[in-house]
This record gives sequence, C-alpha cells and structure tokens, in this order.
Amino acid sequence: MYVEMRSRNIADKSETRKTPSLVDLCVRTVIDNVRYLGDVGETDSHLLERILPHCTVDQLLHVETSTKGRDLSSVTDKLWKNFYELQFGRESMKIVIERMKLKKVSFRWRQLYEAKLKDVQEAENKAIDRLKQLYKKEDARSGPGYNMSNVKSNIMKKAKIDLMKSQEVKNLAAMKKKAVQSHHSGTTVRKSSGFCGKNSASTSKHSKPLERRF
Repeated sequence: MYVEMRSRNIADKSETRKTPSLVDLCVRTVIDNVRYLGDVGETDSHLLERILPHCTVDQLLHVETSTKGRDLSSVTDKLWKNFYELQFGRESMKIVIERMKLKKVSFRWRQLYEAKLKDVQEAENKAIDRLKQLYKKEDARSGPGYNMSNVKSNIMKKAKIDLMKSQEVKNLAAMKKKAVQSHHSGTTVRKSSGFCGKNSASTSKHSKPLERRF
C-alpha cells in the first residue's frame, strides 16, 4: 500500500513539471547566442520581449539599426530607460522625466541615452583640454632656453591633482564605472541564421542626437 501511494506521488509530481516547448528551447538558444543577433523584423514581439532584455547596449543598438522596415521601440524603449538609469543614475533619469512633463514633450529613451552620452563625452574632452592648456601656459612662462623642469613638473602635478579632484571629473569617473558592464560588448559578431539577421555585427552607426539635450 505504501509503495503504491509513493509511486502515485512521484507520478503526480512528474506530471506537474512542465516540459519545455519547442519555442522555449528556441528562445533559450537565441538568448545564449544573443551576441550574434541582427535583423529581427519577422520575430514576434512577445518573443523579443523575452530575448532582447539579455542584450548589452551595443547589442541592442545593433539589433535596432539592423532591423529594417520595423519600429522596435514598443519593446526596446523600456530597455533603453534601464540603460540610462544604470549609466547616468536614477537622479539624472528623474530630472529628464520631470523636464519632459514640464515641457509637455516626449522622447524615446534611446535618443535620450545617446544625447546624454554625447554630453558626457564632450565634458570629458573639455576637462582634458583644460589640462592641456595648463601645460601650454607653463611652457609659455618658462620661455626658450629656460630650464625649470623640476618646478614645472611640480606645478603640473598639482594642477593635475586639482583637476582630478574636481566634481566634474569625479562625476565622469562614476558614470564610466557604472557603464563598464552595460556599455561594453567585447565580442566579435559573425553571421548567423534563424533569429539572427544577415547584417549581424558588433558595432553600428548611432542615430542623430537630439537638438536639445537633456
């Protein structure tokens, strides 16, 4: 009697376990090879909602630019919003949302992400340019044939330290640290079939930035 009941319990448990469907197996395979993903124009939206969250920034950008004749923003917009928050912080995201509400405008999060990224890169370049100007000024002060390498070295060290301690550079460093995993693909993409498009690659051209950035 005990053996019979135990056998029934085991049978009942095995019946409750779902066997993965063919679609589920295909989705898992695509997720495992998401770095090869390209044109997904003919893929159902409910499948993309399971697959695309596994993309990095570069991979998601490539999928969207490779997919011709179809707007994927209904699936990808929330993913770009997540990337924006991860790279630039929750506070920056809240400011953007408040500004859009105040001005009664709406932009896709991919556009906002790319515009913000460009702003950060420009700020970083300005910081580097300031450091170069300090070197030029010191060279001009020294004059030709005037050897004060030790003095100049100490001055420039101090200038560099002051620059690195500035809040602007600290903010840039923090943003870069957050972006290490989300913004770096690190793989070479090759052509693939199935869900993958014929134009698969690891990099692609960015869309035009917004005229007014947030």
